[in-house]
Amino acid sequence: MILILRLLAGIVLMIPTWSNARPPKPAPAGPVGIEAPADKAKAQISPSAEAARVIAWVLASKDNHGLPWLVVDKKRAALFLFDAKGGSLDAVPVLLGLAEGDDASPGVGSKKLADLGPAEKTTPAGRFLAKFGLPVAGERVLWVDYATSVALHPIPKDVGARERRRERMLSLTADDNRITFGCINVPKLFYGKLLRPLFQKKGGYVYVLPDTKPIEVVFPRLRVQAVTAGATGE
Repeated sequence: MILILRLLAGIVLMIPTWSNARPPKPAPAGPVGIEAPADKAKAQISPSAEAARVIAWVLASKDNHGLPWLVVDKKRAALFLFDAKGGSLDAVPVLLGLAEGDDASPGVGSKKLADLGPAEKTTPAGRFLAKFGLPVAGERVLWVDYATSVALHPIPKDVGARERRRERMLSLTADDNRITFGCINVPKLFYGKLLRPLFQKKGGYVYVLPDTKPIEVVFPRLRVQAVTAGATGE
């Protein structure tokens, strides 16, 4: 148990934040993407206790099988990116499905976006082997779960201004980060400079934490971690 607590404490320290990862560049005039302003740069992005537990488990068990991986912490509306060896690369805010929920509605993958009801716009929880695939609006995306049409990509260029996705992503709270049809929106620079080069060859694992389900129901192997820790007295 002591070892797990040390791992969890160390994770918070090793996760980069907007303030210590690298200073933001001055934004050029005009809307050129999703970049953090000065006030966002001061906000620390740290994992919830559940996210830290999942990160510690993946690091200890090497559940990523030699591929890059990331953890989506829905409660914090944040994403934590790691390379294949478990090195922490970045932590960024994300936008999530409009509705809380940990399962995709039956048949949602075959529906048009315009036909989805509010309750169907969820970001499912679970462990996914994500790969780049068929283009959406002319651009390939990282499919987290192709069967339910859940992908990871920057904010689409054609979304309505009334959704205020850019402002939601840059706000200092996670309370307004639920707006998508179920996909995970990430900052444009982060996607192009880090995530896409890392995942585009062989893909990688995506761990999406739950809203309401017990974390050990979504990630059953965490039970093995807990039992092992208890048996060794750690």
